[in-house]
Amino acid sequence: MINVAILGMGRIGKTHADAIRNLSGKNLVGKNTGVNLYALHDPFATDIQALAQKYDAKMLDYKTILRDDHIKAVLICTPTNQHATQIEDCVAHGKAVFCEKPIDLDIARVEACLQKVADHKGVLMVGFNRRFDPHFNTLKQQLKAGVIGKPELVQITSRDPAPPPISYIKNSGGLFKDMMIHDIDMARFLLDEELENVQAMGSNLVDSAIGDAGDVDTAILQANTKSGVLISITNSRRACYGYDQRIEVHGEKGMLSVDNIHEHHVKTALKTGFQQAPYQNFFIERYMQAYQNEITVFIEAINNNQAPSPNGNDGLASLKIAQLATDSLGLKVT
Repeated sequence: MINVAILGMGRIGKTHADAIRNLSGKNLVGKNTGVNLYALHDPFATDIQALAQKYDAKMLDYKTILRDDHIKAVLICTPTNQHATQIEDCVAHGKAVFCEKPIDLDIARVEACLQKVADHKGVLMVGFNRRFDPHFNTLKQQLKAGVIGKPELVQITSRDPAPPPISYIKNSGGLFKDMMIHDIDMARFLLDEELENVQAMGSNLVDSAIGDAGDVDTAILQANTKSGVLISITNSRRACYGYDQRIEVHGEKGMLSVDNIHEHHVKTALKTGFQQAPYQNFFIERYMQAYQNEITVFIEAINNNQAPSPNGNDGLASLKIAQLATDSLGLKVT
């Protein structure tokens, strides 16, 4: 039995808690060992007692979680500025770690953290959940199988329904490190190549307060890979029609694409035209299955004594590209 503790019980922490509960008592690939949500920790959550009762978990303080030998794995869902230190603490105490992206907003701090993980021969998986979306995974499998031959053009679109609060923007690291980093990782994941010759453009078209905070709300990143594949990523903090998530890969023999997911698939045809349900509301709804799948993969990796993926080096590689884009525009958001 893999006993797991979660640090941070905000929206993402609760999502992962639900994923673990769904896995509890089920046999996982290669082992007859289940997973158990053993403990929760969040000193700022006003509903932590109710959550502990809901998930039948203990409420433990941070140091107790580190010292408790019953706990084999820790999910870090705390604010970004706590991630690196908590990763280091957990691996030093022999815990396998799943950490939401990013490890840190500073490249040097991430590199120092990964060195400590390596020194302790630690297990670290970084939460790039979109790799585990079944639609994107099918696209990757078909691409790898050569269905469209050699890829030539990759276009990734990611647009949020509305911007987050300015208080969030000010501490987010900026659009490229907070939002587009998922799309950068997706390009690396799909192509199994690093991005080169990164060029970025950005504007403030949604909210002037975002510009005042030192960030952009609308952006384009272009790059290529060593083999010559061209990549275009577009982001916006506003899409009045819903959460816009699309990928298109054009190749020598054709095209692979994933379109948006609707709330349901019923279409209505009337004299006035065709109607269809809105897109799924936001990332929790759109990527619910992806969150479930990534936790499954993390637990299976521990059970099978395998290194999980994506790892810390994946997190670092995407952060470096996001930092290049941020620096090229002279953005000052922290």
